[in-house]
Amino acid sequence: RVHYKNTYETARAIKGMSLRVAQQYLEDVCEKKRCVPFRKYTGCIGRTPQAKEFKMSQGRWPVKSAKILLGLLRNAESNAEFKNLDTENLTITHIQVSMAQQGRRRTFRAHGRVNAYMNCPCHVEMLLEEKAESVEKPAEETKAKKFTKKQLAKRRLKVGGDL
Repeated sequence: RVHYKNTYETARAIKGMSLRVAQQYLEDVCEKKRCVPFRKYTGCIGRTPQAKEFKMSQGRWPVKSAKILLGLLRNAESNAEFKNLDTENLTITHIQVSMAQQGRRRTFRAHGRVNAYMNCPCHVEMLLEEKAESVEKPAEETKAKKFTKKQLAKRRLKVGGDL
């Protein structure tokens, strides 16, 4: 169980990275060497100079979310090895964090009242793909443009329009 908002921002930071780069980044987040930029959920998020790397000012170090995503990446890597894929070539093409069912607890307030005390866990789904080798597009032969009779008539009119 890990917070939805922190995991959302951490996942958004690693989307599009290669497997090795994402693992190194998340390890740096756990050691607080690099921060996770908070782009969507920015309320009461402190500012840090480490967020300048992402052209942002607000960032945090969600260690628990980073460790959970590291575990998922490790799992995905072992799955890829089992399927005989090249783990050095894997990139994170899709990562989605969605809200899970909230856990219910309660907290007791003054004058005998009771308030809800919910937690906000999440579901994470991730797809890694092997980066295909880029193939250069062959130069195509330029075909002669075909004109209709009406278009040809208009062109002739423009050329010899003076009577």
